[in-house]
Amino acid sequence: MSASDKITNAAENLVGKAKEAVGGVTNNDELVAEGKADQTKASAKKVGEDVKDVFKK
Repeated sequence: MSASDKITNAAENLVGKAKEAVGGVTNNDELVAEGKADQTKASAKKVGEDVKDVFKK
């Protein structure tokens, strides 16, 4: 996984956490769900890149 991919995934995960937190404070279930989806997407990308890294070795 390249450094830029790691930064992008970390940023996407952080944005997802922020959306979830703001949604929780404002009782906006749609924003909470969107934040969780962003976090899941970032995690899936990380796992995919980790698998690629294993097979490169």
